[in-house]
Amino acid sequence: MAIQEDITWRTIIVYVFIIVFGCLILAKACAVMTVEGEKWRKMASANVPVRPVQIAPNRGDICAADGRILATSVPFYELRFDPIAVDKKVFNAQVDSLAFCLSSFFKDATKKEYRDKLVNARNRKPRPDRYLLINKRRVNHEELKRIRKFPIFRLGKNKGGFQAIVDNKRLQPHVNLAGRTIGYLNESADGTAEGRVGLEAAFENQLKGENGQGIKRMMSGTWMVLTQQEPVDGHDVVTTIDVDYQDIVQHALKRQLEKSDATNGTAILMEVRTGDIKAIANLAKGRNGEYVENQNFAISGAGEPGSVIKAATIMALLEDGYVSPEDTIDLGAVGKYKFYNRTLSESHGGLGKVTIKQMIEKSSNGIAKLVFDHYKEKPEKFVNRWYGMGLDKKTGICLPGEADPYIKYPKEKGWSGITLPWMSIGYELKITPLQILAFYNAIANDGQRMRPRMVKEIRNRGEIIESFEPEEVGSRICSRKTLAQVREMLEGVVENGTARNIYTPKYRIAGKTGTARMASGAGGYTGGRYRASFVGYFPADRPLYSCIVMIDNPSNGYYATTVSAPVFREIADKVYSIAYVQYGKPDYIADKSLPVCKNGLKSDFCTVFDELDMDIDGLSDTGETDWVITASNEGENVVVKPRRITYSSVPNVKGMGLRDAIYVLENSGLKVGVSGSGMVQRQSLQAGAEVPKGSYIQIELR
Repeated sequence: MAIQEDITWRTIIVYVFIIVFGCLILAKACAVMTVEGEKWRKMASANVPVRPVQIAPNRGDICAADGRILATSVPFYELRFDPIAVDKKVFNAQVDSLAFCLSSFFKDATKKEYRDKLVNARNRKPRPDRYLLINKRRVNHEELKRIRKFPIFRLGKNKGGFQAIVDNKRLQPHVNLAGRTIGYLNESADGTAEGRVGLEAAFENQLKGENGQGIKRMMSGTWMVLTQQEPVDGHDVVTTIDVDYQDIVQHALKRQLEKSDATNGTAILMEVRTGDIKAIANLAKGRNGEYVENQNFAISGAGEPGSVIKAATIMALLEDGYVSPEDTIDLGAVGKYKFYNRTLSESHGGLGKVTIKQMIEKSSNGIAKLVFDHYKEKPEKFVNRWYGMGLDKKTGICLPGEADPYIKYPKEKGWSGITLPWMSIGYELKITPLQILAFYNAIANDGQRMRPRMVKEIRNRGEIIESFEPEEVGSRICSRKTLAQVREMLEGVVENGTARNIYTPKYRIAGKTGTARMASGAGGYTGGRYRASFVGYFPADRPLYSCIVMIDNPSNGYYATTVSAPVFREIADKVYSIAYVQYGKPDYIADKSLPVCKNGLKSDFCTVFDELDMDIDGLSDTGETDWVITASNEGENVVVKPRRITYSSVPNVKGMGLRDAIYVLENSGLKVGVSGSGMVQRQSLQAGAEVPKGSYIQIELR
């Protein structure tokens, strides 16, 4: 009995001790979590490596006008392997199969070499390589999916030790198309990529997005990134570039550069009405003889343009009333013109007695004689004309790097007695191909300059963030009368003049050739280097596109007639075919030359058409009548005929606008009801009917 009691007490004591000890453990745990918790958390953070990191956003895409991708960020993956994460039995059983798969996939080492690499990483002393680079080549997403199925790797990161670290690369899917204009990325000072050239640079802030924030913590021997703030992806930039047109322009230019063995060239296609750049190509001969895009000559290549500037020269002469197209001038049989101690010669001899129009068509340097004769005492008047045309200003295109045009002003440094005649034919000045094209585009666009537009919209996930509308720049470059005369001359260049080799009966082309000697530094113009240019627009009667082709230093012939003009023709043929056959004639072209006119008050017609500088046929036949009806004369002019309005009966208001119709009907004592908008198509009471005053008439407009 005594023994049983002794055992019972001992058991009780043990139980009590266990309970007390357990309570002490719980109390200590509570103290650690509450009272001492902050202390231990700080100690843990101090001992576990933590680094702040920025989480890069996805860079926005650059898109063509129809949405096709011109530049995008594509994920590529760096492959790493932690062999210690793999169970020893699994590693030993499958390492041979993994080595075989890697060797077969990358084809840069044997199975044995890959096996040795994996095994050595696991057995490396004093510690294994837990961040082994499997291969230097980064793989794309499709390749990564295949690699994830390899032995061991298919077990994932924790059991298979496989890690794929993403690295976004900027790619241009349409390889080499407008590459310099689209631009590329360079590494910035902080190690990130940023746009340095072209649209990538111009819209860096919109494309790059905003970095996210996070911390990089070592967990179980592996660095883990814990996101604290999500990154904001960049916006997409929608350009005006048409991929099909870009392909046409670039390949046409490249073929001619190869054929003529030129050093470099540029070609730009612009939509007349909007100023949209539909294609822009810049090619230069590389070290291996291949033509590549390494500089945007279109906006940075300011140089002496040669005879393409003669359109601006003749425009100044016409505006000041010194000449008219049918005036004649005797240029002599020799074709030499003396200016002080310098002689200017024609490239193909004298033309004799010709009209001003023929002089432009043949690209005669005799225009310099006209400029000298009329402006030598007041050269600032000539230069101011050019300034008024905007030739002294940048186009303001959104791309970085546009060169300033250089047009001398009288009395400034470098001005001499021969500057004026030499400027008039395209020397002693500098201007870029895009600046020349903008001027010719204004000629095609009824005299209104447009700012070249390369970007239409900024979007994010399909939502328009910002849009850029076509922008008119300055006032008209000249009067409509002068403009019509210049346009006729430019058409004559193709039909009768220096560019008649590109004439086609299918549609009309207007433009100007230019062959300029290029200065060779201190050697002047003695190096035999030339710039061949052709700039113009098509179709000439209702211009849709303007285009410039400029080729520097061709070796196999240097005249613009045979070097640059054929490139323009090839581009125009293909673009015209696409625009008018595949897509149909644009609606706005059909009635561009003749405005839609409603029947109405004659005085209103006279005011509007006088402002538009357009003729009205039949005006003299209307006599004293106040009201007229309109008709077209084969699409050329508006024809007006008298409309007799008798207020004693129901007037005929068909074809009138709402304001005029109500005026006439109410003056006839009628109450008017209206439906629709536009011009009056129907009236409920028959014209000429005798009805009581105050009768109701319903008119329908459409």
